Amino acid sequence: MRLENFLIMRQELLLTLVALIVLIADLAIKDDKKRIVIPISIVLFFLVTVAGFIPASEGILFGGMYKSTALTILMKNILNVGVLIVFIQSVTWLKRDDLQNKISEYFILIVSTLIGMNFMISSGDFLMFYLGLETATIPIAALAAYEKFKAKSAEAGIKLILSSALSSGILLYGLSMIYGTTGSIYFADVAASFGNTPLHVLAFIFFFAGMAFKISLVPFHLWTADVYEGAPINVTSYLSVISKGAAVFIFTIILYTVFSQIAYLWRELLVIISLLTMTVGNLFAIRQQNLKRFLAFSSIAQAGFILLGILDGSVLGMTSTVYFVMIYIFSNLGAFGVVAAVSNMTNKENMDDYNGFYRTNPKLSLVMMLSLFSLAGIPPVAGFFGKFFLFTAAAHQGYYMLVLVAVLNATISLYYYLLLIKAMFINTSDNPIARINSDFSTKLGLIICVVGIFVIGFASPLYELIRSLSFGF
Repeated sequence: MRLENFLIMRQELLLTLVALIVLIADLAIKDDKKRIVIPISIVLFFLVTVAGFIPASEGILFGGMYKSTALTILMKNILNVGVLIVFIQSVTWLKRDDLQNKISEYFILIVSTLIGMNFMISSGDFLMFYLGLETATIPIAALAAYEKFKAKSAEAGIKLILSSALSSGILLYGLSMIYGTTGSIYFADVAASFGNTPLHVLAFIFFFAGMAFKISLVPFHLWTADVYEGAPINVTSYLSVISKGAAVFIFTIILYTVFSQIAYLWRELLVIISLLTMTVGNLFAIRQQNLKRFLAFSSIAQAGFILLGILDGSVLGMTSTVYFVMIYIFSNLGAFGVVAAVSNMTNKENMDDYNGFYRTNPKLSLVMMLSLFSLAGIPPVAGFFGKFFLFTAAAHQGYYMLVLVAVLNATISLYYYLLLIKAMFINTSDNPIARINSDFSTKLGLIICVVGIFVIGFASPLYELIRSLSFGF
């Protein structure tokens, strides 16, 4: 294999190198100095993130199993930025005494999942897709059970791995049916021979069910709230944005390229699932007091909105979906960053604990408010522009009633986001959360999120860049 071929898959090779360096550093560093692994890992990953934006050649490897395009490179860069923010926000939590000897495992597991996601996004056949999916899924279960000395964390890991095994089995059965009916696992070959026969439709339904679990679409969402609540907050934030974002990216690519012949079918299916996901996610979010469960159902509702963009099936749909996921990463990580800062210092995670929060922590309250406004789609923050383009994509295909229902659901989501804002800014408490003196890493992570929330919405060249790259699909 020539050097040019290695450069085509530079993201995966660089991430593998980072994982190996972190492993070697962990073996070489004495037990009482393990915390030095934290800055080493973050700096290395920062360099990988920067390297991702250096122009690279596109191409195909392994006989078509792996393909790299300008759009897939952009998708990987978006995920890298999100993971970098997660790493920065995790510093305070990782410095806890009970995690002293498990720091390197955290970075290695997350980098391992990201390698799998990158292979999944660049897959050119269903074998590479499935290998990437499993490489991304299995370490996440270990991350969910990272605080194994806590019963809820161990429970979250068990629930996630069992649910993942079931969904992967369903997905794999669908892929086997696709291979059996088309005689190929390569995307291009399957697309050329895939039709609307009953067996093809059944194979697609199995595939859709497996992917719906990964994206937390109703009715495949039942694992989400329990796993989000039990997992450490920083792992929950990773699950809610990076894992979901990667699944949305490859799901959109496969729908547009492989199953374009039955677009009329999956569009109708997405309409129903979108309605259910938005509505169920919003209604259940209203009832939540624990903020991790609150944000879990919020993320389920956001998945329903994402389907509006996928519905279009054209360049507009791909552009809107990628653009919204990018905005969603900054918005959700901003909210989770504040929850993590409070939990690390006080172990408080319920909404009532935030009564009077603005009086003692005005800056954190403002960051939380901006993040929630962006998730709700309130102008002028970026979330408004993201939802606007999603609604535009659905309207482009004539789904006006669906857009109307989506607007109503956006109003419902604003209501429960305002419940938390009301608790912080209006409600009073005799014993509010004391002033939190955040360290540099926490402040840096939140600043990046706030800048992203404001800048991305007004960065029209960024939207146009995504649009120009989407023409390849």
